[in-house]
Amino acid sequence: MAAPVRLPATVDPNRPSLARIYDLLRGGSHNFAVDRAVAARAVELMPQIPEIMAADRAFQHRSVRYATERGVRQFLELGSGIPSAGSVHEVARAVCPGARVCYVDLDPTAVLHARELLRDDPDTVAVQGDIQLPESFLGDAGLRSVLDFSEPVCIQLISVLQFMPDSPALAVALRRYHDLAAPGSLLVISHVTASAFMEQIDRVVDLLSRTGTPLVLRDEEQVTALFEGWSPIEPGIVAGNRWHPGAKAPADADAAPSVMLAGMAVRT
Repeated sequence: MAAPVRLPATVDPNRPSLARIYDLLRGGSHNFAVDRAVAARAVELMPQIPEIMAADRAFQHRSVRYATERGVRQFLELGSGIPSAGSVHEVARAVCPGARVCYVDLDPTAVLHARELLRDDPDTVAVQGDIQLPESFLGDAGLRSVLDFSEPVCIQLISVLQFMPDSPALAVALRRYHDLAAPGSLLVISHVTASAFMEQIDRVVDLLSRTGTPLVLRDEEQVTALFEGWSPIEPGIVAGNRWHPGAKAPADADAAPSVMLAGMAVRT
């Protein structure tokens, strides 16, 4: 049995962490009682959350497979949380066994757990950094050992920008990722939006604000603006469950996952 991960003294297990809450909602076990309490309350306020999370995860899987089918062999997931079953490296390698992946998260506990999970995988690395401050991690030796930015890379921002209000820092960071990426690189974004579930979403927004985590709703035009400089791939920005859904998807997709907007674009 692996030894427990030793947490830094700066980590407060009594303060909820977005990365650990996501880990719980994805079926993971790297979370504390306070995270479980917030997750349970969020689901109580909006019972559709597990379905929405599953649909968002399914979109991410489709985007990874799409990228590998285009010949992309390396992935940078920003705001990754704790890699769990069905993470980017697993999905990518089902198509391309040699795929390389770097996971980046601000939460030190998420990075520690990720490093423990990935320690025997030389082509995968977890790095701590603030995705609004790209230079806080882009020079990391582990990242540079896995990713080669002279070749196309798939940059993934899955359900993370909704926790970042518009700001000059965010705009500069997004431009930095564009300028860093080689032609043929892909940018993937999913993002919560206003929907028929607005009353429930407002309750979740209030809950998260009281835990110190903002939730920013953006409409289709605002999400499209996050792709500035990139060329959209059909069908553009759509409900996540309608992005390349595959032959098995129902003609009339479920309503709950439409809370998420999603899309992909290419660096030309």
